[in-house]
Amino acid sequence: MIWAYLLHLSYNMWADRDVPEFGDQYSSYKPYLRFDSALWNDLLKKMADMGLNMIVTDLGDGVKYESHPEIAVREAWTVSHLKEELAKIRGMGMEPIPKLNFSTCHDAWLGPYSRCVSTETYYEVCRDLISEVIEIFDKPRLLHLGMDEETAEHQRHYNYVVIRQHDLWWHDLYFLFDEVKKGGSRPWIWSDYLWDHTEIFLEKMPKWVLQSNWYYGAEFSKKIRYVKAYLDLEEHGYDQIPTGSTWSVPESFQKTVEYCRKHIAPDRLLGFLQTVWKPTLEACRQNHIQAIELVGQALAKWRTKA
Repeated sequence: MIWAYLLHLSYNMWADRDVPEFGDQYSSYKPYLRFDSALWNDLLKKMADMGLNMIVTDLGDGVKYESHPEIAVREAWTVSHLKEELAKIRGMGMEPIPKLNFSTCHDAWLGPYSRCVSTETYYEVCRDLISEVIEIFDKPRLLHLGMDEETAEHQRHYNYVVIRQHDLWWHDLYFLFDEVKKGGSRPWIWSDYLWDHTEIFLEKMPKWVLQSNWYYGAEFSKKIRYVKAYLDLEEHGYDQIPTGSTWSVPESFQKTVEYCRKHIAPDRLLGFLQTVWKPTLEACRQNHIQAIELVGQALAKWRTKA
């Protein structure tokens, strides 16, 4: 079973400007790396101590990619430093998995290329980055592509709005899937497109793409569309890593584990992912510690019931 936690190297994944409506001082793009190495090291140790076995790292523009160094923000990690950190993670008994979110709602990290979506230039850059990241991570078994919240509503406060839909959304999605597959990894995405496009999602989404539906509430009823998505994915045979968070309520993760254990077949329930949606900064230390401890508690209960 996978017991994973999502950490951010880069946090340039939200708006392209300061958005007071978000109520989060970290939501806007910044040209420098927002990251605390001491906290990173403490959190790695905490994860290992609590029994977590996977860390998903949102890389974004936090790496000086050899293929596209122009993307990197100030103080971004070199490729050699990233490889050193990956070796450290593996040495602690955890599996490092890369994440690059290509949703147009969360691609401020692409810099100028976020305004070239669906052009030949865009495809070339995406291809280069996916290939390089797979090489850096030594052909990871999974690569998280994000692809959540690409809607007008989610971008209503942005300066620059881009939304792919209909056949173009699927065209670009298939392109990204193919590039990951070429590198020998398995594509992994957020599943929220399913919420509003259930029929076409179930018709067109390949079964070999790993799904992470996410729901951050405390009430689990199939009348709630975010919860029902777990059941739809199970009914149609998709592998899942359900995702909880402390975003709304702290009990989200444990309730996600309990609900999905009852409703998803063991061979399709690959594990669970915890998220906190805060940067890796000292000011957010307690948010991260709490979220990791909640995974450890859920894991302990899982083992007891097993």
